[in-house]
Amino acid sequence: MKVLKNRTIYTGTGVIEDGYVRYGKRISEVGEMRNYIPREEDEIIEREGRFVIPGFIDVHSHGGYGYDSMDASPEEIDRMVRLMAAREGITSYFCTTMTQTYDNIEKAMVNIKKAAEKNPVIQGIHLEGPFISVNYKGAQDASYIKTPDEKTLARWNELSGNRIRIVTYAPEEASEEFENWCLSNRVTLSAGHSNATYDELCASRARHVTHLYNAQRGLNHREPGVTGYGLLTDGVNAELICDGIHIRPQMIALAHKVKGSDGIELITDSMRAKGMPEGKSELGGQTVYVKDGTARLEDGTIAGSVLTYINAFRNVMKFTGVGMEDAVKMSSGNQAKEFGLTQKGEIKAGRDADFVLLDETYELKGTISMGEIVTED
Repeated sequence: MKVLKNRTIYTGTGVIEDGYVRYGKRISEVGEMRNYIPREEDEIIEREGRFVIPGFIDVHSHGGYGYDSMDASPEEIDRMVRLMAAREGITSYFCTTMTQTYDNIEKAMVNIKKAAEKNPVIQGIHLEGPFISVNYKGAQDASYIKTPDEKTLARWNELSGNRIRIVTYAPEEASEEFENWCLSNRVTLSAGHSNATYDELCASRARHVTHLYNAQRGLNHREPGVTGYGLLTDGVNAELICDGIHIRPQMIALAHKVKGSDGIELITDSMRAKGMPEGKSELGGQTVYVKDGTARLEDGTIAGSVLTYINAFRNVMKFTGVGMEDAVKMSSGNQAKEFGLTQKGEIKAGRDADFVLLDETYELKGTISMGEIVTED
């Protein structure tokens, strides 16, 4: 068994100031160093990083490093996810799609399925569109937007090997049959790219909000909208893009003050330009220009992000003033709980050995996924 020793461990439910973790593919033991009993077969992992935290879980990311889940081959998706693990600390990942032709979405479902069969970091699919509102399309192509259709969604889910875990949709456009199908098939309903009113949302089955504040009916003194629903409704998890561009830091602080660390999930919403030189790129068949860390369509619309997860993790502490224990909830624990990832999100005996190693400045010093140190090769 491998052992990490003399580390400060944020387990997801508490902190061990001077602790150890013994693990193979899964965690065997975690505890204080005073209780550590050496074994002859122990392999001590000599790796930088004072802090050990659960691996990050990104449930909303389109791509990075030159790849996009919509058009990448299974081999390219595998490569992309490996780079995200090695460079960002992501150990569980939902490949996220775009509003596109049905044919392109179907091809993506098949390719993601093949990639997931090889790479266990891929834990699901986030279907962002085409079942959205043209009023808040954001960087999605309006010509491919469709009314929510459970039969189409069922076909795509079948093609993916039943990997669709969350669907971003406009509740004001959806039928009761669509919502019921999702709930019956363990697909989380997320209000996003939506013009729904607060009352319409309260009558819906949405229990998640896609990138809070962005591409949705906003908060108004007479109409709380999608943003108000996400902020005020107990049991609704809100995604936040903590790059300081999509959302002003003070508004991130406001969201945290209202919802607390238990109701927020950090996402990157990253696109293929992440990790690549600035300049011309592409998202959902549309040309994107990346400059000064911001990706925009030609008309100026923000188009995804080039945010890395490790930077999202650091930023949420900087923007809200919370400590690492709260940041761990927002980067892994809440996602694992919401999506039933029972082997993820906590450093505990029996869970998968998914760790991120950080130094005192929260720089990434290593990623361990299913017990193995992740490299870029």
